[in-house]
Amino acid sequence: MTMTTSPAAVHLVDDEAPVRAALEFLLRSHGLAVFSYDSGPAFLERLGQPVPVRGCIVLDVRMEPMSGLQVHDELVARGVAVPVIFLTGHGDIRMAVDALKKGAFDFVEKPFGDGVLVERIHDAMAADAQQQARLADGDARGAKLAGLTQREQDVMRRVAAGKLNKIIADEMNVSMRTVEVYRARVYAKLGVRSAAEVATLLARP
Repeated sequence: MTMTTSPAAVHLVDDEAPVRAALEFLLRSHGLAVFSYDSGPAFLERLGQPVPVRGCIVLDVRMEPMSGLQVHDELVARGVAVPVIFLTGHGDIRMAVDALKKGAFDFVEKPFGDGVLVERIHDAMAADAQQQARLADGDARGAKLAGLTQREQDVMRRVAAGKLNKIIADEMNVSMRTVEVYRARVYAKLGVRSAAEVATLLARP
């Protein structure tokens, strides 16, 4: 069953109230939905809810009681794949680069221009949307393949390999008419019209 997800939004984590307020105003003025949290634990508590977050996570590097880096480590440990952008001071760049190696999306050095941060966030949210589309496509493909009987799967693999009906019939020890029926069912269930489309569907990662 597909889990419902929340709408894409910026999840802003910063322990300084004035900074949060300024960033919320900036991002909302650019039409972005924003949820803000005053600490790493508060955000991680949100992650414990049934509906996963989507969009982009913005973490300040220096926070209490958990640093942005510690929050990111926890995200990695939980397998959360939402893009993370770090807000860093000059002295934090080495730490931010280490975070990039662990899978963070990007970092923005303070003081930053408003346009720089907004652009990075749009890029991150676009990357998350693309990832969600790929996952949805994979789920749909998996459901289609799961709907095939074992005999239909046997025919499907041979069709994808480019084998003619006569060859398939000989290999499966059935009549060509039977192969034609199975092939038609495979095409219908997979929503394709040719052997090439079957091969392409199976080749997707």
